Amino acid sequence: MDRSNHHRVEPYLSTHSLLPENQETPIQFIKTDDTDNKLFYRRNHFSYPPLSYSNYWLPINGIVSTPILLSMQDILHLPSKTIQVVLECSGDKRNLFEPKVFGVQWGKGAISQGYWKGVPLRTLLELSGIREGAKEIVVEGYDFGERTDINKVFSYARSLPIEKAIHPDTIIAYEYNNQPIPFKHGYPLRLIVPQWYAMASVKWIKQIRVIDFNFTGPFQTIDYVYYPNKENNKDAFPVTTINVNSTIQKPLDMEILNTGKHLIKGIAWTGNGFITKLEISVDGGSTWLNAKLEPTKDFSYGWQSWSYEWTISKKGEYMIVSKATDSYGRIQPTIPFWNKKGYGYNAIDKIKVKVE
Repeated sequence: MDRSNHHRVEPYLSTHSLLPENQETPIQFIKTDDTDNKLFYRRNHFSYPPLSYSNYWLPINGIVSTPILLSMQDILHLPSKTIQVVLECSGDKRNLFEPKVFGVQWGKGAISQGYWKGVPLRTLLELSGIREGAKEIVVEGYDFGERTDINKVFSYARSLPIEKAIHPDTIIAYEYNNQPIPFKHGYPLRLIVPQWYAMASVKWIKQIRVIDFNFTGPFQTIDYVYYPNKENNKDAFPVTTINVNSTIQKPLDMEILNTGKHLIKGIAWTGNGFITKLEISVDGGSTWLNAKLEPTKDFSYGWQSWSYEWTISKKGEYMIVSKATDSYGRIQPTIPFWNKKGYGYNAIDKIKVKVE
């Protein structure tokens, strides 16, 4: 009797809440450059929306020459492109902030990536024609619910400035890793905004609206805003571009190792440009060594895998630290930029191991 798969154990998502569903990717077990949809992190503000699969239409309206209503078939017949994009929740690593902040206490797994196929948003906007004076593009999702701070029902909606909306790689996606986007990740249509935190990549698109003013929905002006002051909202500014960051996937924090050779590996990513250097320290940051950057297939908006072969001859406790640098010269800081809602954590990553 073949028992080769009898004790096979597979990773699964780590759950923070079920209603709404918020689960993170077991990032230490992700070994490829695309995340299986079953292991893609899930971030929701509300329950999943009730949607009719058979009768789906996408309206584009507002400050346009010709308001249009597109069927899925219309969209599928338009020229498409496929891009590799990392989606990182802006609350990724929130549980590492000191002092602690309220909100979903994400660890290091509110990040996933893969290949998204769709139509550039600019193609759809060109079909309707943006009129003079237009300032922003509002994308509204079908998900909705009541907010605790306002006691009013809202749909999840976000806006993009015109220049970001018409970027050739801002797409309305309908496939993920060569399959229709899974329902829990935005089927049938999801906005994908490379370089920005994933709050911008609206799921279950209900409509696209062109406006000539600054959008003030609560997920634009209350949430997803950096509030640097604990006591007030002074000096607040919006969350947009992903910070340069890295995560150690192996070994695990607080793992016990033996002496000998061990592979330290992980991922690094950034919103602008690409990763040019990843440094490792095995003495808590006193001395730094260059890790090996794995070859990348082509230009993408994905993460950079890296590794370092570590030979340990001496027993004891070690602090392993990773620090990424990108092509714009941005370097992971030692101390994160603290903000009241806990967004954009990107301090150098740290783990401890014990060698016996």
